[in-house]
Parts: sequence; structure tokens; C-alpha cells
Amino acid sequence: MNGDSLVYPRVISGAIVGIDPPNKPLVIIFQYNPDSLSRTLQPQMGAEGGDRTEALRLKGAPVETIKVDIELNAADQLDRDDATARELGLYPVLSALEMLVYPRAQRIITNTQLLSLGTIEILPPVAPLTVFVWGPKRALPVKLTELSITEEAHDLRLNPIRAKVALGLRVLSYSDLPLSHPGYSLFLTHQVAKEAMARIGGSGSLADVGGGGLNLA
Repeated sequence: MNGDSLVYPRVISGAIVGIDPPNKPLVIIFQYNPDSLSRTLQPQMGAEGGDRTEALRLKGAPVETIKVDIELNAADQLDRDDATARELGLYPVLSALEMLVYPRAQRIITNTQLLSLGTIEILPPVAPLTVFVWGPKRALPVKLTELSITEEAHDLRLNPIRAKVALGLRVLSYSDLPLSHPGYSLFLTHQVAKEAMARIGGSGSLADVGGGGLNLA
């Protein structure tokens, strides 16, 4: 079989999706999947020094944080003479990411008008539902806690054409969201899938632990 006939599997790309009806979802697909992804889980258990019966009681899902660095480069689009990349570089993609942490301008204008009319209480705008997608089994509702952008190269119009973005994400669980929020069921679905994975990964035998003489009954 020669090299021309080889078929390589299609690599699934990670993504960040912002859902804010009735607006069209913002879908930011990672141009290159990061080589590494850092996750930290902080268990939510009974307080230290409290009632002994509460020591192992789980108050809810752990607080999970994710850190990931993504790289963006307009070189491929420029090689194809893509009109958007030629005129704007990576500015649209970076703007899409940034809009996940901006209230919409129309909401700010509306709230300003309400204040000028004497409205006493104005609720802060609600951020879009942000979903971190990392493969078919991991689609998580998150909020951005950190968004650091390093623009490494620019075109003649000073549009960024190469950039690195450091994302800090805090996973939102059913402990954080109301039952009616779509992120509630999204996280619950994620946990059910994780439990199925745990049954596969935790299927060892106690006979293989501690030299075979360990009794945990």
C-alpha cells in the first residue's frame, strides 16, 4: 500500500460555544487542539472538625477548574487568500472569545435608558451559556474566569495574525445552576457519562490489592 492511499482518522476539534438566545450561537473551534489540558477538582465535603457523621458527606459536585492554552494562526487562511483573514486577520476570532465576557451593547444602552427614566433597580446582564467541548463525551457548562491573549504577529493593518490564548474555566454544575437552566441538565448528562467511564476504569479486583490479603468488608 503506497502512502497516497493511506486514510487518516479525522481529528475532532475542541471548541468553546456561547449560547445566548435569540442570538446566533458563537462557535469558536480550536484551530489546533492544545497538547495539554489542566483540570483541578476541589471536593465539596463536610467541614473539618465538624460532626463525625458529616465527615464524608458530599455537599454537591466538586468545584472543577480547567486551564488550557490555545494557539491561533491565520497563515493557512492567508495562503488560501481568504478574504476575511486578508482584511481582518484573527481579530474576528479573538472578538468572538472576548464577547463571552462582555455584556451586549444593546443591553447596556437599554439599561442606561431605564436609569435615566428613574428605574430604581436594574439587574446586571446575564452572560451567555458558555460550553467547553472537548470530545463527544465532554461538553461542560463553564464560565470564563481568565482570558489572556498574547498577539504575537500582526499584518500591515495591525490585525493580529498569530496569537496565543490562555483560558481559565470554572465548570458550572447542578450545584451552581437552577433546575430550569439548560446547563443544569448538560452537566448532569456529563456526570452520568463519567459514572459509566468510572465503572469501566474501576473494575479491578480486591484480590489484586495489598498482596491479596486486604479485607475491606
